[in-house]
Amino acid sequence: MERYDQLYRLYDEFDAGTLRALQNFVDLFPPVDSRVALEHWQEAGDELDDRKAEIRDAFPETGETFCELAARASRDQAFTALDLHTKYDRGVNVLVLDVDETLRSAGGTDNEIPRETLHLLTEFHEAGMPIVVCTGQTLENVKGFLIQGLGNELVHSGDLSIVYEAGTGVFTPGHGADTKRLLYENLDSDVRAIFDAVRSRVLSEAPERLRRGCHLQGNEFNVTLKPNFETGSQQAREVIDRGLVYELDLLGRVVAEEVGGDESQASDWARAFYADQDPEIRGVLESEGETPDCDPDDVPDDIADTFERIDVAYYEADAAEIGSLELNKVVGVEAAFDVLGIGDPFAVVMGDSKSDLRVMEWVAENDAGIAAAPEHSSRDVLDHVIRTDELVFDRGKAGEVLRTIFALNRLANLG
Repeated sequence: MERYDQLYRLYDEFDAGTLRALQNFVDLFPPVDSRVALEHWQEAGDELDDRKAEIRDAFPETGETFCELAARASRDQAFTALDLHTKYDRGVNVLVLDVDETLRSAGGTDNEIPRETLHLLTEFHEAGMPIVVCTGQTLENVKGFLIQGLGNELVHSGDLSIVYEAGTGVFTPGHGADTKRLLYENLDSDVRAIFDAVRSRVLSEAPERLRRGCHLQGNEFNVTLKPNFETGSQQAREVIDRGLVYELDLLGRVVAEEVGGDESQASDWARAFYADQDPEIRGVLESEGETPDCDPDDVPDDIADTFERIDVAYYEADAAEIGSLELNKVVGVEAAFDVLGIGDPFAVVMGDSKSDLRVMEWVAENDAGIAAAPEHSSRDVLDHVIRTDELVFDRGKAGEVLRTIFALNRLANLG
């Protein structure tokens, strides 16, 4: 209990709130051409140094660590970090981060990654922490905003990897022939043929109302319908719900054509199969009045076997997507770890959706990390996070968990 007693003393005897405010001001002070402002910044830096020196003097053996804890982590974050260290007896050695609705949020950060979060990621990078950005977005989209937010040097440092399109490819600049791995090229030709057919027909065969309300995301492999309306809006919700039903029907017809089967029943087979797999899909079919006229057991074995290899994902008011179950974020993260040379990972996995949950469950099953999620995540994600370490954060506040991980690693370095 000695370490807990020391933390109680640290946060009881010193004004950690003021220390954090000073540290945030010094860290996030924007570049300005103002002598008065720069003088104010220097005065804040001097006061910060003085307050840290008081903590160093009060804790001769742990002073450097404790002054950094007080400057960057709240009392709750520090004690959560100590609980995690007590439980796992090690620090985090890689960050695995979803982007949309995790690092940034349409409803909480104006769809931008907050400066505080970007600064914390830069500090982790400077401390030698590899970063895996794991997203359903296209590679070009992710590269663009990461370079804008984190800088070209960090993105191309060799310590950052991008798992894009939910695991169909991995991009790790600075690693020669391994810089870009196209994981979808390893799929069987028959599965790839199904995706090629769906992609070529998904817009051309769509009803006009749906075609006018959504667009096809420019993926390398996955087939993703996105709304032509603001993500999260009622209009986006309506068009994505219609798009999900349409994608299910199209997938059913294409699989029946490729595998062989009664095409007149193929749409119902797809609806029945995927509704049985995912209660959210079942809910959309019910709300749209499009429930299937058959049971999952009625799906022919060869059709069901093919469906077992294909994922249909629904993201409310955001996207309807067809992907490969053989390619997911877990496969992508494993490939990223391989390229980055992380042989004994202990990751923090941050995300909000079912695709992120797979990674969370994978690290839990392999004693390879911990999970964190925003409070608006899908129910299954929240259930997992609460059941494990309760690292739930407010919308747009990913920095809260990053500060906890900072504290955990500082405490782990003490031994």
